[in-house]
Amino acid sequence: MSASPHRIILDTDPGIDDALAILLALASPEIELADLSVVHGNCTLAEAVANGLAVLELGGGQQVPLFVGCDRPLLRPLTTAHDTHGQRGLGYARLPAAQIQPANEHAVDFIIRTVMAAPGEVTLVAVGPLTNVALALRKEPRLAGALRAIVMMGGALRADGNVTPRAEFNVYADPHAAQIVFSSGAPLVIMPWDITRLVRLHESEVNRLAQAGKPIGRFIADATRFYIEFHQRYFGYDGCAINDPAALALVFLPDLATYADVHVTVETCSPLTMGFTVADFMLQDGRQPNARAVVAFDTPRFLSLFVERMQALEERLYGTS
Repeated sequence: MSASPHRIILDTDPGIDDALAILLALASPEIELADLSVVHGNCTLAEAVANGLAVLELGGGQQVPLFVGCDRPLLRPLTTAHDTHGQRGLGYARLPAAQIQPANEHAVDFIIRTVMAAPGEVTLVAVGPLTNVALALRKEPRLAGALRAIVMMGGALRADGNVTPRAEFNVYADPHAAQIVFSSGAPLVIMPWDITRLVRLHESEVNRLAQAGKPIGRFIADATRFYIEFHQRYFGYDGCAINDPAALALVFLPDLATYADVHVTVETCSPLTMGFTVADFMLQDGRQPNARAVVAFDTPRFLSLFVERMQALEERLYGTS
């Protein structure tokens, strides 16, 4: 008898790699995608909502509700990443405007209602700035104990940041929210930039996906071409880091990763190191761990899985001819 699928809420700011995470969730039978909750981040909230709805339609997820969340950080000015993700957030890809519409309920209220109705059953996969998650934890403190887990993509624990020398974008975009999440007591798994910067989709994999000439492959090729160009220009990387799908995969394939207990605090005061995730792996002075951090990841196995699932999703939705 097969195990029940993992019920997740995907809190996201689509975003190229966010879009790939949405498609991977729709392609994975181990996942029950309860909803998307959308937050500011890679682009404006309005752009992220439009992108999320369009990607749901592309991936056959019209039945998945999308809830609109926070359009700005808790305290700091809005920071976006259009230079990384393109003018509208999806690189060179252009998807038709979605026919489906967002739900009326605010994302923060939906997260609280859904998790509290099923204690211990819902995993919150957070792949954008943590504003929605932090406000939900503040509004309903019992949420921390009711979540099965929070799996987040964010932070630079043992590496330079990707937006400043010390900060990774998701944490930098709302460091106060990140500190609330780290101090909440919720069971937390971190997929940091240290690891995801090495989880790179290359032109060879993109070409495999695009060769059939069908909508999902074309979308991935058009979106990631911009992303690959950015990574080459900014980091000197071959390929592009697909951070968010890698974090999502931990929900149903946790053995892709090796983990270590860590205590993380977020710098929220210094203009020089704002958003720096201070990671204490030695747990000095009696500190207790507040997260499990991914310290190694099976990238070849994951990339093979990702390509296979994108091909299978496209065949299921658009046929093999």
